[in-house]
Amino acid sequence: MPELPEVETVRRGLLPALEGARIANAAVNRPDLRWPFPDRMAERLTGATVTALRRRSKYILADLDTGETLLIHLGMSGRMTVSGDPLGQFHHDHPTPEKHDHVVLDTDAGARITFNDARRFGAMDLMDTAKHSDHWLIRDLGPEPLGNAFNEAHLITALSGKRSPVKSVLLDQRIVAGLGNIYVCEALYRAGISPLRHAGRISAPRVAGLVPIIRDVLAEAIEAGGSSLRDHRQANGELGYFQHTFFVYGREGEPCQTPDCQEKIKRKVQSGRSSFYCSACQR
Repeated sequence: MPELPEVETVRRGLLPALEGARIANAAVNRPDLRWPFPDRMAERLTGATVTALRRRSKYILADLDTGETLLIHLGMSGRMTVSGDPLGQFHHDHPTPEKHDHVVLDTDAGARITFNDARRFGAMDLMDTAKHSDHWLIRDLGPEPLGNAFNEAHLITALSGKRSPVKSVLLDQRIVAGLGNIYVCEALYRAGISPLRHAGRISAPRVAGLVPIIRDVLAEAIEAGGSSLRDHRQANGELGYFQHTFFVYGREGEPCQTPDCQEKIKRKVQSGRSSFYCSACQR
C-alpha cells in the first residue's frame, strides 16, 4: 500500500493539472471501489473548481468551491495519472481508456486525471470541507511526521510505557500519520533501534533522535518519487526510485551496508508484516 512519500509524490504531480482547475466533466464508471461511491458523485464533481489539493496521512484531499472535499485513497494498486496538457497551451491526445479506469476527471484546460485501480482497494468520498476533520478515516489520525506537531516531546510521550514492539507502535496511525512498513524499517535501521525492542524500554534520547531520522527518510523518499515495488507510479506514469537506496527493506539475507558489519539482514514477521533489520547494528 502506498505510504506517505508515494501519496505526496502523486499529489505534487497532480497539482499543475488540478489545483485551480474546473472539472468540466466527471465520469464514474462503476458503483464502488473498496466502498460504494457517494451518491451522485459524478454530478457533484462536474462543474466544481478545485481550490486546493492537500494531503492528510495517506489521503489526498481536493477542496472544491462547492464546499465539499473529495477524499482519495489509492489503496493497494490505485494510480492517478495526468494526460493532455495541464496548462492548456497545447493539444495532446489522451491514451486509450483501460479496463480499470474507474474515475475520470476532465478539466476545462484539457487535462485528464484518471484513477485506475486493478484490485479496487482504493476509495473516494465526498465530505463537508468545514467538517473534514470529523470524517471517520481522518478523525483519529495522529500528527503529520513532517509537521511541527510531530516533535520529540510528542514521540517520547507516545512511546512511554508501551509494551508493544516499537515497530508496531510507529505503524499506529494514531501515534504518527502516514508511516508504513517500508519507512519505519528504514528509519529504525538509521536510528540503530531494533524493531523487536519494546517501545517503552527505549531511552528518551534515542526516541528523540528518531524524529529527525523519520523526517529525513520521508523527505529523501519524496525527492526520489517514492518507492515502486509493485504498483506505485507517479502522476506522469514514471516509477519512483527510492527502493534503490533501501538499507534493509526487502534485503533479507544480504550483507548489512554498515561499514565493517559482518551480519546479514534478517526478516521477522510482526503482526503480519515483515520487519527487516540488522541484529548487530540495531539494538
